[in-house]
Amino acid sequence: MGSALANRRQDLLDGLDPEQRAAACAPRGPVCVLAGAGTGKTRTITHRIAYLVCSGHVAAGQVLAVTFTARAAGELRARLRPLGVEGAQARTFHAAALRQLRYFWPRVVGDRQWDLIEGNKLRLVGQAANKLGLPTELEVLRDLTSEIEWAKASLIGPDDYPAAVARRSRDVPEPAERIAELYRTYERAKSDAQLLDFDDLLLHTTAVLEEHSAVAEEFRDRYRCFVVDEYQDVTPAQQRLLDAWLGGRDDLTVVGDANQTIYSFGGASPRPLLEFTRRFPDATVVRLERDYRSTPQVVALANRVIGAARGRPAGSRLNLVGQRPDGPPPRFAEYDDEATEAAAVAARIRELLDAGVPASEIAVLYRVNAQSEGYEQALSEAGIPYLVRGGERFFARREVRQAMAALRTAAAGEPQGELVTMVRRVLAGVGLTEQPPSGGAAKERWDALLALVELAEELAATTDGATLGRYVAELDQRASAQHPPTVEGVTLASLHAAKGLEWDAVFLVGLAEGTLPILHADGSDEAIEEERRLFYVGVTRAREHLSLSWALARNPGGRRNRRRSRFLYGLLPEDHPAARVGRQQQKPMEPKARCRICGAALLATMEIKLGRCGKCPADIDEDLLARLKEWRVERARELNVPAFVVFTDATLVAIAEQRPADTTALVAISGIGATKLERFGADVLAVVNQRHER
Repeated sequence: MGSALANRRQDLLDGLDPEQRAAACAPRGPVCVLAGAGTGKTRTITHRIAYLVCSGHVAAGQVLAVTFTARAAGELRARLRPLGVEGAQARTFHAAALRQLRYFWPRVVGDRQWDLIEGNKLRLVGQAANKLGLPTELEVLRDLTSEIEWAKASLIGPDDYPAAVARRSRDVPEPAERIAELYRTYERAKSDAQLLDFDDLLLHTTAVLEEHSAVAEEFRDRYRCFVVDEYQDVTPAQQRLLDAWLGGRDDLTVVGDANQTIYSFGGASPRPLLEFTRRFPDATVVRLERDYRSTPQVVALANRVIGAARGRPAGSRLNLVGQRPDGPPPRFAEYDDEATEAAAVAARIRELLDAGVPASEIAVLYRVNAQSEGYEQALSEAGIPYLVRGGERFFARREVRQAMAALRTAAAGEPQGELVTMVRRVLAGVGLTEQPPSGGAAKERWDALLALVELAEELAATTDGATLGRYVAELDQRASAQHPPTVEGVTLASLHAAKGLEWDAVFLVGLAEGTLPILHADGSDEAIEEERRLFYVGVTRAREHLSLSWALARNPGGRRNRRRSRFLYGLLPEDHPAARVGRQQQKPMEPKARCRICGAALLATMEIKLGRCGKCPADIDEDLLARLKEWRVERARELNVPAFVVFTDATLVAIAEQRPADTTALVAISGIGATKLERFGADVLAVVNQRHER
């Protein structure tokens, strides 16, 4: 028995590097893992939990691991399963607090449990703002709501808010005293309606544990070992809840990287990570610096990005060491305008796809969500499938809900057989065929169902005797954690949304001053350094191919008065062609696009596409537009692609308005380049001319 246990412990350590092993088998007690990007932090966490359980230090059900996102929690649970750890809890701070608050509420409060505000928080803030005569425009309400959330995460009440804002020189959307009054009004309205927001989950759970000794004793008897991931982004409210969980104990493992602190605007701070050894002088500290994710070329660039940071505390000075074989050097490119940049990125993505890189292993990352539109259009024009991270959630899709309902029904009958075969049989009843169907929407539905089959294959490969019931439970768990399976498509995401993810190829776009760093960061050294860390996070998402680009103008024909991001200086050699584009033969300013009706300059992308300004009336041939849409549906079916890949609705509207008579007029429409002209030009002109003949 002892020999088998020793072998099991050794198996858990095999395959770990020396530093990962030191963290995994560190003695029970406070452990701080300073883990650089790509250094195998999740692997280290899961093997540490499994080692502690296997060694008898703690039972699996006594472990509570908290992560920054529901997706990360789902991944942690999925990784623990093959290691034989089934009962450990892995949740976000908010999810763990909600579970505990619901459990203890009847004993502590006794009456009906208060409902959780989910989709209508802005409405409640808006009502409070309207009562106080504050602006109620959507963007202003979002900013005001963010201020309330920051204050609560920072443990700042309404009375202390103005002083806290002044002390931090915080940029606020309205006078601090007015926001404090809004904060009070919102809290009163919420309390009167017996509602809780997400920040209340942390605050109320903390209060329960601090003020009710019997509840705290029961909780601390239940959970004895804590693991905190992404500890550099913990807020004061989360830290206080963690302290309440611990109750003076020190069986705590924290993992973080101060170089990846990117949520200070929400109250997060790396201070608890950096001061961990001051709080726990006997803590074991392990530094993970071997980067297994990225090529040495990407790692070298990442080190140079973060090496230029100012005021780096000692605990953040991790120097990554690439462990992978050499790869291509990072690419830098400068373009005349954003549309040209997006088209070039789409063309390069097409090259990678043709070279065998899966679409799901490619990402385009930008600073703000508004930048996605140009890349959605460019990828559509190039016939490349994409997914916008933050768009419709996988488990909310109609076909996925139908599939899960059918799977639950089938599992209730406790069928016997091989898991993947059973899943395929059930999904065949809701639309999964052997071969993918024609047509964009049908193909997307088919891809989603196929992703469920692939998830069954993954479960069967990692779990002996996996049943349909176990598979359905896994789906339910993933749905609650928003941890979807992989669906093919290039990922479009903001840099913040990309945290914790990685791809074979990453395109960092829009790297111009005013966008990265964001304009409102100027004037604050702390804000600029956070923008630099955000850039570092973007660079470290890439495994092999990394492209960095920026544009000198927003619109085609616009003034080329932008300059590349300050973060690129020192990375991009001054003799690099991209650094000289702006100084090479100064081309005369190209004439701006003009409205074909009144002659006014066109600036907006849609105006340029339509060839007219917004003030001039539309001159659309509705019959022609209907014919064009019919043709597009037929062509998309033939090519087995979504309809928008042939032409977007906006392009069809432009054609129906301008009614091009020849190829010259057709290519003059924005969005119709050489590739589109070659593939569809003759067909489109035939449809247009058919209208003229009538």
